[in-house]
Parts: sequence; structure tokens; C-alpha cells
Amino acid sequence: MRKYVVIVVLALVIMSGIGVYLVFDPLESSLFPKCPFLLVTGYKCPGCGSQRVLHSLLQGDLIAAFKYNALMVLFLPVMAIYGYAEIVRTKKPRLYRCLCSSRVIWSIFVVVIAWWVLRNMFGW
Repeated sequence: MRKYVVIVVLALVIMSGIGVYLVFDPLESSLFPKCPFLLVTGYKCPGCGSQRVLHSLLQGDLIAAFKYNALMVLFLPVMAIYGYAEIVRTKKPRLYRCLCSSRVIWSIFVVVIAWWVLRNMFGW
């Protein structure tokens, strides 16, 4: 019973979040926090634009989402795969171990750092 309550609460939280990002535009609403790294340094962090990406994708504007943060758009399927691997962790431990191997984790880390540097060098 407890498991179902957790699932229902989690689903409600996710649906509420989707509703907020669907209705409110992070560019125009003070409801959304600004990136502290950007405010302090003037440089974009790897996650800058993520809120605008979510809003744009929910509005069906893939091009705008890609302009706000291309890495996040490209990594959404990767995040979905990781979510799936976590859910089926006990049923498919080989998939989970593969995705959580140090080689994969370090590869993702290198991609994120490269994105961070390149987006600030070239204004992406």
C-alpha cells in the first residue's frame, strides 16, 4: 500500500511541475530562480537555460529549446534511459551496472565540462 501512495504522490508532483512549466514562461515570470553562477560570474553553467528548455518543449518548440540548451535537449533521452534503469534495477542489473560504470560516468562528465567551456567560448 505504501508503495502505491509514494507512486501517486510522485506522479502528482511531476504533473504539477509539468503544469507550472507549461503555463508559466521562465523568461517572463519571477516564479523561477535565476542561475546563481550566471549572476555572479556572467558565464553560463552547463544547466543554464534548462527551465526555458522545459517550457519550450512543453510548448512544442524544439528549435527554441535547442537554442536555450542543446545539451539538455540531447540528454533528455539519456536521462530517460537512466530513469528506466533505476526502475528496473533489480530486474535488469546488467543494464544498471553498464550505465553506472565509471567509464560511462566519466564520459558524461567530460561531455558536460566540454559543453560548459564551449558554450561560453562561442556564446552557445
